[in-house]
This record gives sequence, structure tokens and C-alpha cells, in this order.
Amino acid sequence: MTPIIGSAHSRGITTLTLDSPGNRNALSAELVGELRAALAAAGADPAVRAIVLTHTGGTFCAGADLKNPFAPEDFLALLRELAELPKPVVARVTGHVRAGGLGLLGACDIAAGGPQSSYAFTESHLGLAPAVISIPLLPRLDPRAAARYFLTAERFGPAEAARIGLLTLHADEVDHALEPVLAGLRKASPQGLAASKALVTAPVRAALERDGTRLTELSASLFGSTEAREGITALFERRNPSWAS
Repeated sequence: MTPIIGSAHSRGITTLTLDSPGNRNALSAELVGELRAALAAAGADPAVRAIVLTHTGGTFCAGADLKNPFAPEDFLALLRELAELPKPVVARVTGHVRAGGLGLLGACDIAAGGPQSSYAFTESHLGLAPAVISIPLLPRLDPRAAARYFLTAERFGPAEAARIGLLTLHADEVDHALEPVLAGLRKASPQGLAASKALVTAPVRAALERDGTRLTELSASLFGSTEAREGITALFERRNPSWAS
């Protein structure tokens, strides 16, 4: 099977690339499994100072792969591993991010978006909720903005994403904007990075420990509901669900 997570290393930075553009880098069982393995390998490599997580195609991540879903406990483990990895993870986004893909951004330490990037919590329109991904996101997001976008599923751009705390920065030339970020990470000591990351991720790690099982169970319950089946069917049939007015 062709790998769907690309990996390249240069001057202390390992770049992991979500490379399944045929399904818009959706969170399939394979993608979640390969990404967990790639993160573990980079975390164990003493030559790696930091990790950049990016993508091919016009979508960073479309959320859960509804045709080949991941096991909920595996996705929770992925979020934990991103938060607990002793090396910083930097998200580089130049395309669309939806639903579960936003959970990846929330679990990354730094996130940069380009001008064509867009964001939406689409779960409420499918009879679902951003349950598990709320764990890394709510400690970072403006509470009023989280309430609005979780409830309405509105799409928003990179400037708004930065304003509400989803992105660290946005720029027309995202790679240029990331140059000083990566330069700073290259100069930092491994111990200094690990200890500093532990400080800033403490609320996310505590929330994952406290709420992970409960919200994973909630997510599974919602996915198995009658409303979710209608919402997902309507999505595939390209029609409005029965409750839409």
C-alpha cells in the first residue's frame, strides 16, 4: 500500500505531509494510524528538533472519513500524542480544514494559515457535535467565537481563525512567515523545548485526561444516532437533511 503520510527531514525539522488528496486527507483509519506512527518515529529521533505537519491538495483535512472511519480511541490517542510529544508540532495550512481536521490544529503547538485556507466546524449540520476535538480546542479558542462557530457551522477565513485563537499566524506567504518560527525552534535546546511545551500544553493534556473517555463515548453515540444517519446520508446525496428549513 502506498504511504499516505509523507516524511522529509532538513536541518532539524521533519515535515510530515498528509498525502491522501483523493479523499481530501480525511481522517481514515489508515491516515490516523500512519500519522501516529510517523509522529512516534520523529519523536524518538534525536536529530529532530521540531515537526511541521502539512498537506497535499487543496484541503488540509476534511474531518472524519465517513466511508472508512477511524476507531474513536485511536483518534483520541493521536490528539494525546500530539500534545504529549516532547517536540513542537507546527501546522502549515494552505487549504481547507473541516470538523475533525480542526482538532489536529488544536493539538498542534503552532499553526500557520495561508490566504486560501478556510475553516468550519461542520458537525452540527450532520447531527453531530465537535465532541472529542473540543478538548484541545476549547483551551485555545475565544469562548464566544467557539460558541458561534460550533453551533452555526459557518465558514471563516485565516484572519478570523487567527483572531479567535485557532491559528497562531496567517500570511500571504506562509512559508516566509514560518521562517523565523522554525529558526527559533532550530536554535532551542531539546530540553528547553520539551519543558516549555509541557508548560503551555498543560491545560490541553489535563482536559484530554479528564474528558477524553466521556467525549469519545458521546461522539460514538452521536454517530450511531438516527439524526446523524440522516445528516450523513443527506451529505452523500447532496441534499438538505430533513430538519433543515
